[in-house]
Amino acid sequence: MNEKSHVNIISLPVLVGALGYFVDIYDLLLFTLVGEKSLTDLGVTGDVINSYKLSILNYQMLGLMIGGIIWGVMGDRIGRMKVLFGSILIYSLGNIANGFVDNVDQYNLLRFVTGIGLAGELGAGITLVSELLSKEKRGIGTSLVAGVGLTGCVVAYFISRHLEWRTCYFLGGGLGLLLLLLRVSVLESGMFHSMKDTNVQKGNFFMFFTSFYRFKKYLLCILIGLPTWYVIGILVNLSNKFAVNMNIEGKVESDRAIMLAYAAIAAGDIAIGLLSQYLKSRKKALFIFYGLSVLSFIAFFNLEGSTNTTMYWVCAALGFSTGFWAIFVTIAAESFGTNLRATAATTVPNMVRGALPLITILFKWLQQGNSFTNAAMITGGVVFSISLIAAFLIEETFSRDLNYLEH
Repeated sequence: MNEKSHVNIISLPVLVGALGYFVDIYDLLLFTLVGEKSLTDLGVTGDVINSYKLSILNYQMLGLMIGGIIWGVMGDRIGRMKVLFGSILIYSLGNIANGFVDNVDQYNLLRFVTGIGLAGELGAGITLVSELLSKEKRGIGTSLVAGVGLTGCVVAYFISRHLEWRTCYFLGGGLGLLLLLLRVSVLESGMFHSMKDTNVQKGNFFMFFTSFYRFKKYLLCILIGLPTWYVIGILVNLSNKFAVNMNIEGKVESDRAIMLAYAAIAAGDIAIGLLSQYLKSRKKALFIFYGLSVLSFIAFFNLEGSTNTTMYWVCAALGFSTGFWAIFVTIAAESFGTNLRATAATTVPNMVRGALPLITILFKWLQQGNSFTNAAMITGGVVFSISLIAAFLIEETFSRDLNYLEH
């Protein structure tokens, strides 16, 4: 395939990218859903369960951060498709191995390895789809990849409620290995083929820091995505604690809130892709969704005395309005040349995810002089302010021709 030819939105690369991210999200969220059950089964009891859960999640996060850089660099050096093969193979085998763990140390190691594998899926998939589709279609295509993929959380939620935790891991790994068979028929990007025989530097992560212009673009791509993990990591993940502090009627289960939020994020991702194509602007669509996010944010902190059903609906609204995951990764892919595109598109979402611990530190520090709820509100105000400023400063990328190189 040469760089002038394009595929349709409903095509094998988009389908395979979407299914790959579906399995990725299923695996990524699975420990959150089965962590307590699995640790109890391994003999961990009492208050230490939460500390062990946090430890294992931190190992997974570390794997995601390291893997994001590794797969991004490899995507620009050896090809997008090879990364998609390698990443899914590692996290599929990692999940199958997770089903055999018999102690916490093994759990830590395998979630770290699985995290490395999971880090490559979205960025490489978005890069491939953005290069194979025309500029008139790539926003919809990348949003379909993310939107369909994010429903993996919904499936993981229901599977985890009906199957034994080891079986859940085996299922995730098996789905990944089956997907490898579909990927055999997907062609590599023509832009990558045109670039790979040139003498230009490929996948040099440090190139983001050798030019102030490139560094500014890279930093802005990260900052516009911060609200996604603030909403999921703090507001939705801790919704059960907020429910107690807000005197919500009825029990709020954070697992159910997360599932509803992810289902809504999937819908939001598809909606913002269609909207950006209609407006012919990534930035205008992003600002509209920022506005919806702020309205949902205000609604969340005005839930005092309401019902658990209302809180679930607001969590879903927060999910839909922060359903711009695909757009900020697409902007990252469109902001850099072919020799740095996969590195940008793969590291940016993992840097955004990696910012959650920093946001959490701010949230905990603010609790020293504020209530739990007020600390979260102030944290959100800071996060949204940073992202809005970044969105104003970032360049519009909708009409950009992607067939160019960084020097």
